[in-house]
Amino acid sequence: MPDKKLFLLTTALITIGIICSYTLSAYTVILFEYDDFHFVIRELIVGIFSIVLMWFLAQLDPDIWLHRLGLGLFFGGIALMLIMPFLPASLVSEVGGAKRWIKLFGFSLAPVEYFKIGFVYFLAWSFSRKLGHHDNMGVVEEFKRFFPYAAIFILVMFLIAFLQNDLGQVIVLALTLAFMLFFAGSSFRFFMTLIGGSVSFFLFFILTSEHRINRILSWWATAQSTVLAFFPESIAKHLRIENGEEAYQIGHSLNAIHNGGIFGTGLGGGTFKLGFLSEVHTDFVLAGIAEEFGFIGVLGVVIIFAMILHRLFKIANRSHNDTAYLFSLGVGLLITFAFMVNAYGISGLTPIKGISVPFLSYGGSTMMASAIGIGMVLMLSKKITYKSGDKK
Repeated sequence: MPDKKLFLLTTALITIGIICSYTLSAYTVILFEYDDFHFVIRELIVGIFSIVLMWFLAQLDPDIWLHRLGLGLFFGGIALMLIMPFLPASLVSEVGGAKRWIKLFGFSLAPVEYFKIGFVYFLAWSFSRKLGHHDNMGVVEEFKRFFPYAAIFILVMFLIAFLQNDLGQVIVLALTLAFMLFFAGSSFRFFMTLIGGSVSFFLFFILTSEHRINRILSWWATAQSTVLAFFPESIAKHLRIENGEEAYQIGHSLNAIHNGGIFGTGLGGGTFKLGFLSEVHTDFVLAGIAEEFGFIGVLGVVIIFAMILHRLFKIANRSHNDTAYLFSLGVGLLITFAFMVNAYGISGLTPIKGISVPFLSYGGSTMMASAIGIGMVLMLSKKITYKSGDKK
């Protein structure tokens, strides 16, 4: 039997996401003169479809379908991202000069969301065949072994960071790649070298883009008072930006979190969703939850996420082969880093990267792609065996 606890926990998050798509979209509905139930009906349809899709995938035989589905998402995602810049405006949605969504039957499909699941499977499948024991291997030899994956990631980085102008997704994928590589058997020394190199590359991308530099400066203007309080004044004065323009969105996000307090303002009672935070039902859904459901609501969401990750990692630990182990682990890492990047952004700890919260943020592609990832793990969960006395 598939892991029912994982299925029910994911269904609970989807349900919360559907509720949020209604209560947090009030201003957007008024602004664009949509029907009151415009967002919730669309999210309800996607949510029900995602739940059914998860359970359907859970019934399939992983020995037959996991590889087909995983590589299909990987190569299909790359193909769609390659052709998107050349598609006519009638078929793609463009934001800030970047084409990220393909229009299909009234819905927008984001290929990168599905590609991420395929990318995790590709890494799991390939790492289980190519990597492993690293005794007596120097860093140079490990880099030679890693080079083909680096080349693939550079292509992915070009497609997402340059063509789609979406550095946030690249950060999530890079972190997932690095940790999967470590768990696949690379040495800690190589892992830290790779992390250091990745940080250098991301600094390069930030420093060569004016709008990214401005975003960092805007974030720092908001966060510097808190951060610099821990530094001696002799150092802080050199790092402080005078008369910097504070990040508008982060400021209102922090105000929404503060306004929620412990128990929140109640369902529908939030005020910062009324034009202060734009599209709060998408990237700022956690801030909206914090205001209307308070610390208790956010804690509840965090606990559900933690329980989902516990099930994913437990399935990974009990999996029957290395590919299943690494894929289950990778899906957990993907969800973890997406949640962390979003949570750190809306709380002002890091710059906002425009990453959706899996299952909670409004958006069909994010929810369905995440559901496919969970469904594939549920497919694998039928094959695991528990030790005597080990609780399921």
